[in-house]
Amino acid sequence: MPKATLRHTFHVRNTPAALHAHLSQPQSYVGLSPLVIAVKDVRQNGEETRYTSVERLRFLGMVKYDNLIKVTLRSTPRTVEGEVDSPGGVRLDYRFALTEKDGGTEVEDTLVVHAWNGPLLGYAAKKARQVQLARAGILTSRLG
Repeated sequence: MPKATLRHTFHVRNTPAALHAHLSQPQSYVGLSPLVIAVKDVRQNGEETRYTSVERLRFLGMVKYDNLIKVTLRSTPRTVEGEVDSPGGVRLDYRFALTEKDGGTEVEDTLVVHAWNGPLLGYAAKKARQVQLARAGILTSRLG
């Protein structure tokens, strides 16, 4: 299965604990990803939180599609990470590494996008990169 790895590092003027708490809550992802409009069916399963995320996609700027994706969310003291499974044949592994730096937190946002073919991977990676870059600004606006 082809894959693409995307990385973006940015600084937020808040503590790693504040970012960790925010990123560990499924509801925080509504609007944090410009595509995510809702989360539902949130269930805690030991060390993991599983939920369904509603991702609104637009094709050709006109056709609207609400993509229901399954998300698994985990955290360690220094990271928040998980997996996303989309019914369209796209899988995404993500990781936020949080490091105290310069009076705030350095966030290393890593995404690994998997798709069953090259054209789908290209589309999914492009959308994921747009979301990744937007997320840095949104997270900075929300928390620091």
